[in-house]
Amino acid sequence: MEPVFLNAGFREQRYFVLPEYMQNELGATELTKQMFVSDIGVFLQARHHHRERPEGADAHIFIYCVEGEGVVERTGQESITLKPGSLVVIPAGVPHRYWASETCPWSIYWFHLKGEHAREIIQLYELDREPRPLPRSVVSEFIQRVDQSLAMLTDRPYSLHTHVHISQTVRWLLSSIGHELLHASQDARRGAHLDHAIRYMNEHIATSIRLPELASYTGLSKQHLSHLFNKETGFSPIDYFLRMKMQHAAGMLDLTDLTVKEVAGSIGISDPYYFSRMFKKLMGHSPTEYRKIPKG
Repeated sequence: MEPVFLNAGFREQRYFVLPEYMQNELGATELTKQMFVSDIGVFLQARHHHRERPEGADAHIFIYCVEGEGVVERTGQESITLKPGSLVVIPAGVPHRYWASETCPWSIYWFHLKGEHAREIIQLYELDREPRPLPRSVVSEFIQRVDQSLAMLTDRPYSLHTHVHISQTVRWLLSSIGHELLHASQDARRGAHLDHAIRYMNEHIATSIRLPELASYTGLSKQHLSHLFNKETGFSPIDYFLRMKMQHAAGMLDLTDLTVKEVAGSIGISDPYYFSRMFKKLMGHSPTEYRKIPKG
C-alpha cells in the first residue's frame, strides 16, 4: 500500500495517510515506537466533512479548528461545538463521530498519533477533557509545524529520518501546548482566588477583617494569599482592604449627607480622627475637603 496524498473535495484538502507496513515499522523502531504520526492533514472550509467510528480509532485524534465550526460527539461525553481557536482530542478506542457545520464549515488542522507516550501526554495535560482554547503563543507554531510535517512527508514519505523528526516535533509541540495550558489554568485559579477574596472584602466592608480569617475563607495559607495580593495588586490583603474601605467612604461622602463620623462608622472605623488621617493619606484630601470637590 502506497502512502496516500489527497487534494480534493474542499476548498483545500491535503493529507497524508501512513501505509500499514510503515506504521508497523515505526511501531517497532526505538526512536518512534512510543509516539509517531500515522495520519496528518489540513482541511479548509470542509463542507460535508463527516467521520463516524462506532468502535473508535486505533490512534489518538487531534483536531484544531482555525475557522468555522463543527460538532464532535464522544461516547460518554456531551456533544460539543468546536469553534475557532480550540483543540479537541479523541483518545484511541473511544467511539465518536464529528462533522462540519453546513452553514459555517470548519477549517481544521489535524493529526493522528500512535504510541504509549501519546496516551501519557494526553493524560498528563488532560487534553481529552474538553475542547481547549490554544494559547496564542502556540497557535502559529501548531499550524506551522503541521504544514512543515506535511511538506516533509510529501518530499520523503519513506525516510525514517523524516518520521523521527516529525515524531520529535509533535512531542515538543504537545508538551509546549500542555505547558502553556497548565500556566493558563494556574493563572485562572489565581484570579479566582483573588476574586473570591475581594468579594468577601466587599461583603464585609463595614467590619474588620484579619488575615487568618481571609486566608481561611479562600482556602489558601496566609503566606500564599499575601503573595498573591502583592503580585496582582501591589498591596498586602489588609492594605488592599483598607483602600477598598476608603474608596467606599469616598462614595458615601459624595452621595450622602452623613457626617464624617457616620461615614467612618459605615466602614467599620470607630475613630473619626484615625479615619480622617487614613482618608487623606490614601485619597489626597481630608474627608471634608474631598466632599467639596466638584465631581463629574
